[in-house]
Amino acid sequence: MTVVMADRSFTLPPERNATAPPEARGLARDEVRLLVADEGLTHARFRELPRHLRAGDLVVVNNSATLSAAVDGRIGELPVAVHFSTWLDDGSWVVEVRSPGRTPFPDRALAPGTVLRLPDGARVVLRAPWLPRARRLWIADANIDPRVLMTAHGHPITYSYVPHRWSESYYTTVFGRIPGSAEMPSAARPFTDRLVLDLLTSGVGVAPITLHTGVSSPEAGEPPSPERFAVPAATARSVNDTRAAGGRVIAVGTTVTRALESAADPSGRIRPASGWTELVLGADHPARVVDGLITGWHAPGASHLDLLVAVAGADTVCAAYAAALDTGYLWHEFGDSALLLNPH
Repeated sequence: MTVVMADRSFTLPPERNATAPPEARGLARDEVRLLVADEGLTHARFRELPRHLRAGDLVVVNNSATLSAAVDGRIGELPVAVHFSTWLDDGSWVVEVRSPGRTPFPDRALAPGTVLRLPDGARVVLRAPWLPRARRLWIADANIDPRVLMTAHGHPITYSYVPHRWSESYYTTVFGRIPGSAEMPSAARPFTDRLVLDLLTSGVGVAPITLHTGVSSPEAGEPPSPERFAVPAATARSVNDTRAAGGRVIAVGTTVTRALESAADPSGRIRPASGWTELVLGADHPARVVDGLITGWHAPGASHLDLLVAVAGADTVCAAYAAALDTGYLWHEFGDSALLLNPH
């Protein structure tokens, strides 16, 4: 039996990496596996999600759509991949530089003034590291609007565990409406129009927030970066009304959890909010609003695991991960899913 430690450490066998979309494995999006952690552990398919929720619950989704945020370029004669993470208020962008094999580019090769040459004569110049705790992300200035570059030459950001480049259609979610995420809010990938209708007709509400995801740190395990978010007034009302009526608030993904908890006051009441969030949730900062979340499976050491613990508790998360490892669940954005519910 697999043991998953409270410090987020476990061994992920290479064959548990989902290297291609489920469609390439002959499955519909909503046919991926779903592990439900409530009073016990239940194995299901994602399309069975309505059976594991109650009338009066509210599912909150992220309506951010994914950009084709990876653009191939060069530093001198060295080929690189430039990942556009987010735009800043002064018009500059935060970027990450990676090798053509989609592994981290050596920090020592990057410095203020480094020029990245991209297609169509575009030049991106590194200005300074964005965050003091890491030199992985840089503030950069471009001579061409990066969104124009992404439209003409970009492709979805992928990492080394996905060897093939899949088209943009594989990185969409049924809820995506507002372009802005560097990486797909992947917890929502298994949802289909039919499944949303099944939720609504079973008495489960659906409400949106917006959180534009930045680039992740699958190797470094860094805490989440600041991200742009918005919780609209209608969603704030729906969340507050659901909680007042005894229903549960179920977040679709860590992005939704972060947005909702960033908009919560100390009593757990949601207010309309927008801007940047730097909130980091964990065992010492538990969720006040979210009662459960729908999520994919995260890599060992990932900071996302702390957020899962903030919602569902360490015992639930460790038990779910151990069961998933023992029973063949697949990891990452093209893998299987979990519904983790707060046991209290």
